[in-house]
Amino acid sequence: MKSNYKERRNDYQKKAEAAKNSGMKFTTVSGEPIEMFYGPDDIENINYLSEIGFPGEYPYTRGIHVNGYRGKIWTMRQFAGFGSPEDTNKRFHYLLNHGQTGLSVAFDLPTLMGWNSDSPMSEGEVGICGVSISSLEDMEILFDKIPLDKVSTSMTINSPAAMIFAFYLAVAKKQNVDLKNLRGTLQNDILKEYIAQKEYIYPPHPSMRIIVDMIEYCAKDVPQWNPVSVSGYHIREAGSTAVQELAYTLADGFAYIEACIERGMDVDEFAPRISFFFNSHLDFFEEIAKFRAARKIYAKRMKERYGAKNPRSWWMRFHTQTAGCTLTAQQPENNIVRTAFQALAGVLGGTQSLHTNSMDETLALPSEKAVKIALRTQQIIAYETGVINTVDPLGGSYFVEALTDKMEKGANEIFEQIDTLGGVIPAIESGYFQKEIADAAYRYQKEIERKEKFIVGVNEFVEENEKIDIPILTVSPEVEKMQRERLTALRSKRNRKAVENSLEEIRIAAAENRNLMPLFVDAALNYVTLGEMTEELKKVFGVYEETAVF
Repeated sequence: MKSNYKERRNDYQKKAEAAKNSGMKFTTVSGEPIEMFYGPDDIENINYLSEIGFPGEYPYTRGIHVNGYRGKIWTMRQFAGFGSPEDTNKRFHYLLNHGQTGLSVAFDLPTLMGWNSDSPMSEGEVGICGVSISSLEDMEILFDKIPLDKVSTSMTINSPAAMIFAFYLAVAKKQNVDLKNLRGTLQNDILKEYIAQKEYIYPPHPSMRIIVDMIEYCAKDVPQWNPVSVSGYHIREAGSTAVQELAYTLADGFAYIEACIERGMDVDEFAPRISFFFNSHLDFFEEIAKFRAARKIYAKRMKERYGAKNPRSWWMRFHTQTAGCTLTAQQPENNIVRTAFQALAGVLGGTQSLHTNSMDETLALPSEKAVKIALRTQQIIAYETGVINTVDPLGGSYFVEALTDKMEKGANEIFEQIDTLGGVIPAIESGYFQKEIADAAYRYQKEIERKEKFIVGVNEFVEENEKIDIPILTVSPEVEKMQRERLTALRSKRNRKAVENSLEEIRIAAAENRNLMPLFVDAALNYVTLGEMTEELKKVFGVYEETAVF
């Protein structure tokens, strides 16, 4: 039988090679060559039980739950945050009323950089790309009439994540919510900031220390919270390939795990609450293979290298967001279609949580109409397409299994390169990641310019003199004025001595290498601002300046 198959395949290959070819470049978005045909011989060296297995069983290639989405549909999130806390609170209630099952907070640039809204560095940026948060008072308004023990909250925040989280915990305390009942996720992935997004404050080593403080604190006091969501999303948005996103993200995650073990924590004490965050790009099958390979690599490493004994420590739980970098300002309604395919890839890849981008995000923050269409996209996938009926419906596909195996091998090769450089932080400091991503982004851009890859409406099927006719959200300059006035009023009514004491305690604890989280929460309750806490830490840790790589 095998010999007959081999002969038939050879005959087929000759016919296929002789057939007329359109001249297109048949590679993935990442530039990986794709065979014309896949068959049994492409997966004959893959052991089913040890490398693929059953859904909900090690190594979890086919998913972490035995019954997939039959048991629980993924959490549907829409990234929301703009203008003032009042503006975003209104959007939160709108989304919850339309069937969203979790909140996902976007912060403005000043907040992401640890600046108060009245800092000279914040001028012109307050509330523009997300919600403006400078104090507990802002956070109280943001979550007004939203019971924190009833909703799962995701917050995309990194360098000042500990302080923003402290504001959130303080709101919970003021709502009389037991911290043990809080559910949600902080992005809090500082390593990818140095690699890709560049919103860092302190140098890598003290930044890592703060993250370990948070993981340690959550393991004891906020056990249902995910204190770090290791993010490949921004690595991919910066221009990486799929396998680079996979490998760099996992390498960052392993660095956090090793830092916690070095602190003296037992791996099973914290690993079940480490989560991940991936991009779902346009190459449908490459993305599905990436998600499947990620679970397998992670499970093997957690069990075999770190000695985790709890099966939940082997699970890679991840959130997926459709690819913002693929959205186009030209013919923006096409973005609805792009997003739908990317979301479907995330679902077929087994994501636990999903955000769908809105069609207008290259032009402005999403309008209510656009964000509702994005949410409805997820609901249509969940309730109309039938993809939730069976677990890992593409499992066993010759193409998907071969591509998954190739992804795993490619990631392991990159891990070896990182190890040769001394680990993630030395690789960051040498510029390794930055150069590799820049090279990948340049290659893809040249393919677009040469029309080896097509982007509908951009380099092919272009409409001349196109007029954009969709609603655009704008943020009023009054938001910045209002936020500045709110801070001035806050400073005049808070207990100045309590503020000074809190800041001194933070500075001393930072210098003495004590866990900072309890002090951040106390400071939040004393209405110490984000910028004040950030500046206090700068006195101890300094600020980071990246070495340019050419």
